[in-house]
Amino acid sequence: MKKYPLYIIGAGAGEADLISVKGARILGQSEVVVYDYLVDKSVLNYAPPKAEKICADELDDKRYSDGFSFRVKLITDLLVKKVRQGKKVVRLKNGDPTIFSRLNEELEILRKNQVAFRIIPGISAFQTAAAISGIPLTARDVSSSICITTGHEANQKKHSLVDWKKVAQNDTIVLYMAVENLLAISRQLIAAGKKESLPVAVISRVGSIYQKMITGRLRDIARLAQREKVTAPAVVIVGEVVDKEKKFNWFKKAHKILYTGLSGERFFTDGLIFHLPLIEIKPLSDYRELNKVIEKIARTGNKSFDWIVFTSRFGVKYFFEQMFKKVRDGRALSGIKIAAIGQSTAAKLRDFGILADLVPSEESSFGLLREFEKIALDNRKNPQPKILLPRSDIADKGLTDGLRKIGFAVYPVVAYKNVLPENLPDLDLNFFDEIIFSSPSTIKNFIKRYGRPPSGIKITTIGPVTENAWQEVLKK
Repeated sequence: MKKYPLYIIGAGAGEADLISVKGARILGQSEVVVYDYLVDKSVLNYAPPKAEKICADELDDKRYSDGFSFRVKLITDLLVKKVRQGKKVVRLKNGDPTIFSRLNEELEILRKNQVAFRIIPGISAFQTAAAISGIPLTARDVSSSICITTGHEANQKKHSLVDWKKVAQNDTIVLYMAVENLLAISRQLIAAGKKESLPVAVISRVGSIYQKMITGRLRDIARLAQREKVTAPAVVIVGEVVDKEKKFNWFKKAHKILYTGLSGERFFTDGLIFHLPLIEIKPLSDYRELNKVIEKIARTGNKSFDWIVFTSRFGVKYFFEQMFKKVRDGRALSGIKIAAIGQSTAAKLRDFGILADLVPSEESSFGLLREFEKIALDNRKNPQPKILLPRSDIADKGLTDGLRKIGFAVYPVVAYKNVLPENLPDLDLNFFDEIIFSSPSTIKNFIKRYGRPPSGIKITTIGPVTENAWQEVLKK
């Protein structure tokens, strides 16, 4: 049996896409992923759906225990077992594996068990905290040295490895695991020569939608952190560089937008977009109805339908996946024209070797209807052209009804399910300045999970159908 090397990957701190490109590619080939509880669960989407995903912290409930060696052994024994079974295993750590992640203890056990490993770096929490807060950790005028240390050591240590006098000699100090001991640490740094007025920032839940930041001075930061109920995990930055946050904190100043659709995150916008899909696409448990349609196309070709109209890239995906299982040849569609609601759907068609015959300039159901009105006028000799409409189980019926009104025979067929995602996070909606709804179902699911948005938040809808759905909410 072939044994693959174990990959230890830094997932980055915060959002899922802070993982490295290489880390994401390796995850994409994995069969087993053992991940830390702090890792954004969306990172697991880079792994194949069939990969076994195991939360390391569920192996033992002593997450913050000083007797962590038992936990490390449980985790590493599992890794060794999976590697010896010939599995492609990834150990996914929050931030960077080499910084306060107990990597040393795991590597010792792996070495003793002769398990080959590779380490892929990640963006550490302190880097994310500084970047998002606009704090340059080095600056020519105030800081040319950095010290990264822990604010919490195991109780069984007879002597502390942290020499606060040496730590205090650095211009910028970064502390991990320091919130609970912040008062004692502040006093030790002051006793070691740091000014009481030295600026300090505490950033909790770094890089996530829940990130919280407070600033103060060395003399009062512990009191402020307690008053504001700042909890672990958090990064503490001490030094004159913290004052630069007042000028450079782009995160605080940004217009914050919650985007609820499925399309990829947009970057070059006027605001800072947080992507929280409020719909989830899943395959059907029973494809008999769609398969009957596909078999009909295979038998009769363009006599079955004149057009197939795709209103989403998911309709394309599931239609062609089923078609190639049954027919195995795209030539079965010869003579049938293909329409796509927009460029994203047209691009998905190209993935299957199909060029759309029609893509409306206005990417919406209304845009499609306008184009088919022109076709209806030019096609009077064929009194009722037939259109196949692969769609979701909850798709709006407006397009179907509109096409029928202008003379087309429309045959909707369900190709996939649109469901409410599980485990949607709690949100402080007042954090956002704007919410973008991409479809009626995102509105419905938002209201079901979070209720109506606060009145001060701007609501943006994509397309007339979504806008109509929002207006119906406002009437209630």
